[in-house]
Amino acid sequence: MRDDIPTGIASEISGGAGVEQRHDSARKHVTGQARYIDDLPEPAGLLHVQLGLSARAHARILALDLDAVRSAPGVVAVFTAADIPGANDIGCMLRDDEPLFATDTVRYHGQPLFAVAAETRAQARFAVTRARIDYQDQEPVIDLTRARAAATRVWPPMTLARGDAAAAIAAAPRRLSGRLRIGGQEHFYLEGQIALAIPGEDDEVTVLSSTQHPSEVQHIVAHILNVADNAVTVEVRRMGGAFGGKETQANLFAAATALVAKATGRAAKLRPDRDDDMAITGKRHDFEVDYTVGFDDDGMIQGVSYLFAARCGFAADLSGPVTDRALFHCDNGYYYDAVTASSDPLMTNTVSNTAFRGFGGPQGMVAAERVIEEVAFALGLDPLTVRKRNFYGTTSRNVTPYHQVVEDNILPELVAELEHSADYAGRRAAIRAANAASPWLRRGIALTPVKFGIAFTATAYNQAGALIHIYKDGSIHLNHGGTEMGQGLYTKVAQIVAAEFQVDIERIRITATTTGKVPNTSATAASSGTDLNGKAAQQAAQTLKARLVAFAAASGGVSEDDVVFLPNRVRIGARETPFATLVSQAYLARVPLSATGFYRTPKIHWDRAVGHGRPFLYFVYGAAISEVTVDTLTGEYRVDRVDILHDCGRSLNPAIDRGQIEGGFVQGMGWLTTEELWWDSAGRLRTHAPSTYKIPACGDRPAVFNVRMIEGRPNREDTVFRSKAVGEPPLMLAISVLHALSDAIASVGDHRLCPRLDPPATPEAVLAAIESVRQRTGPPPEP
Repeated sequence: MRDDIPTGIASEISGGAGVEQRHDSARKHVTGQARYIDDLPEPAGLLHVQLGLSARAHARILALDLDAVRSAPGVVAVFTAADIPGANDIGCMLRDDEPLFATDTVRYHGQPLFAVAAETRAQARFAVTRARIDYQDQEPVIDLTRARAAATRVWPPMTLARGDAAAAIAAAPRRLSGRLRIGGQEHFYLEGQIALAIPGEDDEVTVLSSTQHPSEVQHIVAHILNVADNAVTVEVRRMGGAFGGKETQANLFAAATALVAKATGRAAKLRPDRDDDMAITGKRHDFEVDYTVGFDDDGMIQGVSYLFAARCGFAADLSGPVTDRALFHCDNGYYYDAVTASSDPLMTNTVSNTAFRGFGGPQGMVAAERVIEEVAFALGLDPLTVRKRNFYGTTSRNVTPYHQVVEDNILPELVAELEHSADYAGRRAAIRAANAASPWLRRGIALTPVKFGIAFTATAYNQAGALIHIYKDGSIHLNHGGTEMGQGLYTKVAQIVAAEFQVDIERIRITATTTGKVPNTSATAASSGTDLNGKAAQQAAQTLKARLVAFAAASGGVSEDDVVFLPNRVRIGARETPFATLVSQAYLARVPLSATGFYRTPKIHWDRAVGHGRPFLYFVYGAAISEVTVDTLTGEYRVDRVDILHDCGRSLNPAIDRGQIEGGFVQGMGWLTTEELWWDSAGRLRTHAPSTYKIPACGDRPAVFNVRMIEGRPNREDTVFRSKAVGEPPLMLAISVLHALSDAIASVGDHRLCPRLDPPATPEAVLAAIESVRQRTGPPPEP
């Protein structure tokens, strides 16, 4: 398998792999011409669907009176669980775990109870308010304190262990323990959840769904309708953002519209309001992490134990794999001599939490960095010094808590390069001096690393398919199982195909993902979209190239080695032929010009029961330095400067990768600072709209934002052109902001105590941490 991008691509064809090719929909995005599901012309007779939601977090349903709903203006039909021809189940992990419509018991505030189909959206929205529901209230379990007391789990816990952590901690010269609380996060995709179902002949239905996982939507819809998967076609051209929130959460909306469409014989569309969307759909998991660490006087960690308790919500969803991945990343870039890490996926009467960019990994890394910070403050050391002393090695100290050997570690040299190029030491000294002269405004700085594993830990998901047609005129039709949510996957895969055929990217037609062309697709998630679908498309292209080479050699009377693909042409012996001409000749000679491609990730395996294996093909590395200023009177702050050095292997598209790094960082910064989810004691989500839930605004972007990709470090594994995944890892670079804030807060107490700043570090939380440091440290020592 060739490792290098084909010679000449970057300079002689338009849009090959390795160049800064503009996103295929970029112009459409900024001009409003990109068509999302709600922008499409509405089919004749379209019905608008709305969901009737529970007004309790935990209660028995004594009576559900929908007569007034049915008689409301414009209502065509009303659907409850009794109207489902198949199974009332949209769960992705366990059977009968998550109903489409609740029946006897409601288990979270906002749980769907019924659906209304009406002639207009306004009529449907009005009708759902007419329902009369009698409840018998039951005590809800809302927060982690009560969930830990109840100890009801949605999935079996997992433990990772290497060595005897308890003994190592007990024998260590120094020990400390603590509890870290990590908040959740709303996905806040720009395009909300939406589905449009169009009934077909017999038992067929086509669903246009804003989903990252078309094949799962296909299966869930078939399950609801009691038909075979082949009766359901799911299509996705693009999503207006997803971030994991459309991996399983789209199932509900697709299933409801398909149910309406098949029952009425009319097309049906469901687009909830933002408030309902936020109430109905799952979030990033919030955690409580208990940790104990033993270490020596140099800051070397000798043993550590973690317990990750997660608020999972009322159903399993993806909480098992999410909490598993938190454990997989509780080491971040650090080697532990002995370690025990356990998960506790707890049931609560809140919406079932789900995938979110990083999939538990960010929470694991936040815990790892808190432990490093605690050790540093205990010893009076720069946290960066403790970080570097505990980094994984290369030939030794290189085994993870799950017993995978780290074979590609570039973190020490990457951090050293960033530390030097961004003048970390000089800036830190200047900040200390400035703080000494500033009574109220305090600055802080931190450098934090990232080591993130790439692959689905569910091994079966590590596969992908692609389909390529070459038409007689030399134009190319490309389809694969990955979905486009703004991250540039479609563009990158097209670049790969252009590189293989050595043709301009304009010759390639990117087409919507559909289960009718590529079956059994995996979710576009786990940062693996390009790794999987790019490899599958590359394999399909190579199959077609081999056919064209064989034909050209035979017709030209030369050996196959004498057939060479050049930019937009093919050399056959001594003569050159335009690509389109060769294709036309191959068609006339009845050479098949359509091929599928398939890829399965090699080397990976995982045994959850024993906590051993190689769940990841490789790791992505990165580091960020963040600098902040905090107003100690109000807790308000700004991010002044960020410097990032990130590992993309051999980048397929530096422009898109840079955008992913910047966007991921800002989203991570929002999670760790301004974005706070708040449920009241009755289980009602109070932060359910932009007015109460604060994502980063344009003005929150760092004033100075320097992003570089490390050069000369191609992926050691056989990924497509030795590139690396870029979707999730940059989000964790924002942990540097949290620790820069902590550094600024610690200056109030002369850096004598760890502030233990829990995310989200809202201004209120920062101010509380400042006051806590002042109270715990007392007046500064006499000079």
